[in-house]
This record gives sequence, C-alpha cells and structure tokens, in this order.
Amino acid sequence: MKRKVLITGGAGFIPSSLADRLVKDENYFVVLVDNMLTGKKLNVTKAPNCKFIKCDVNSYNDIAPVMTAYQFDYVFHYAAVVGVQRTLDNPVMVLNDIQGIKNVLDLAKNTGVKRVFYSSSSEVYGEPVELPQRELTTPLNSRLPYAVVKNLGEAFCRSYKTEYDLNFTIFRFFNTYGPKQSEDFVISKFLNLALQGKDIPVYGDGNQTRTFCYIEDNLDATLKALNHDLFVNDVVNIGNDQVYTVKELAEIIIEVTGSDSKIVHLPALTEGDMNRRQPDVTNMKILLGRDFKSLQEGIEEILILRGKKARITTY
Repeated sequence: MKRKVLITGGAGFIPSSLADRLVKDENYFVVLVDNMLTGKKLNVTKAPNCKFIKCDVNSYNDIAPVMTAYQFDYVFHYAAVVGVQRTLDNPVMVLNDIQGIKNVLDLAKNTGVKRVFYSSSSEVYGEPVELPQRELTTPLNSRLPYAVVKNLGEAFCRSYKTEYDLNFTIFRFFNTYGPKQSEDFVISKFLNLALQGKDIPVYGDGNQTRTFCYIEDNLDATLKALNHDLFVNDVVNIGNDQVYTVKELAEIIIEVTGSDSKIVHLPALTEGDMNRRQPDVTNMKILLGRDFKSLQEGIEEILILRGKKARITTY
C-alpha cells in the first residue's frame, strides 16, 4: 500500500524539491497544496504519483476536504509567508499563518496522520547568545512576527503531542539554496546579478555571517528522518555549519561565475538582518551520514543545471 504524503506550500522551492525526491519512490503518493502567493506552478512535478491542488491552508474550508479525503500518513507543513522583506512588510499576513498551523494539526490528529513535519526557522533564535546555535540550549528570542509564528508553531506541535499524541518532527531550517530558489533570496539574487554583470548590493559592511545548505543536503536529511523514524517528537537544525560573511559570499559568486560585477555597499537594514548565524549540526550530521556539499560545489551545480559555465576554482 502506498504511503500518502501531504506537502503544504508545495509549489515553493524546498517543498517542491522534496516532492521531486519522494515521487521517485513508487511507494509514495504525494499531494501538494499551495495558495500560489509565492509558489510557482513550474516547480510542481508532473509525476503520476503526485497531485497538485490549489488550496489555502489558512482556510479550514479549503484544507479540510483535502485532508479528510486522502487520510494522509505523513504531513510536511511547509506553507508560510517567507522572505525577510516580505515578512517585514506584511506582518499581519505572517500572523495569519497561525491559523494554518492550527488547521493542519487539528485535521492531522483527526484523520490518523502518523507524524507531522513542521518547517520552523533559524529566525526563531534571533541574535545568538551562543555559537553554534543548539536546538535545546539556545533561547528562542526573536520578536519579529515571522519568528514568533514559527516559535508558536513549534509550541503547537509539542502541545498536540502532549494532549492528542500526535507525533511531530521540527526542522529549523537555516539558509537553504538550490536551482529552484526564487530571486528573493541571497544566493539566487547574487547569482542572477553576477551572470548579468550587474553590481551586487551588500547591506552595511557585509560582515554579517551566514551558513548555506545545499538543497540535496536538506532533502537527504529530511528523507532519512522520515524513512528511518528518526528525531520523532524532537527538533533538528537543518543547515551547514561552514560560516561565510555576506561579502565573502558575493566574492565567491563573482569568482565562480567569472563575472565583472562589483560589490556595492548599501545602508544597513534597521531590522531583520541578524549579525551572526551558525547552527549546531550534530543532529544534521546523524541524518546526513556524509560530508556536506561545499558552497562552491553547490553554486557550480546550480550553474550547470542552468546551462551556464562555471569557472572551476580550487579554494
């Protein structure tokens, strides 16, 4: 019997990439739902064991018939308003995602779902009080609406386990990048500018530190947690712990693409741009079971998939 999987936000970058991997296994039947606020229909696989339904999880009347009809075994709740600037500009829209979390969990516990996988975020940590940022010891201290909603979603998952015995796994995603990523995010934005030879803007001095996880590392870890029943009722940082400044990222992209782009500095953002970010990847390494893909390798792979020529460089 096929295992039925629901992925919310299914036309987005990470959710649709997860679907691409799941449908390769004929034992899975995947349903993708998305309200298409930022999702792209082009991202949705045409595999016969996958179905796409336009649906807003924040509307109970929209999502209830889907979850009731299919009786899913597993749910990946990835639907959310994303992107730093978008979430800052639309804080009420971000808060509306709380209803979607409640809808998914209520329907999951009433329709026999075995486990809900919830996409949280590194944003919940805010500015770190310790590095690397550990799942169980680093305080969740950001007050931005996006981070508050993600933190609340984690609390909902734990509460539904306590009261209704609904199993969960929380993934705290750090920056993930790959071929399908939209231009709203830093690597895609910098790559597109570099390929056009345009200036690459960096906020402030560019010394903010970030880590970057290639999509295949994200997916391999996710699927290991699913298929081997790992980190049930637990939380895992999903990311890479190799640290780069934003300025270094721009320099690497210029080098790999062989671009003539120049780095230009813009005024620092007043909020939403954390100075430091680095996950503790102890649990991620347990799931991945191999070395991470390096930033340079990931960028070169994106360029190859886009049909672009990368300047192969030894770092």
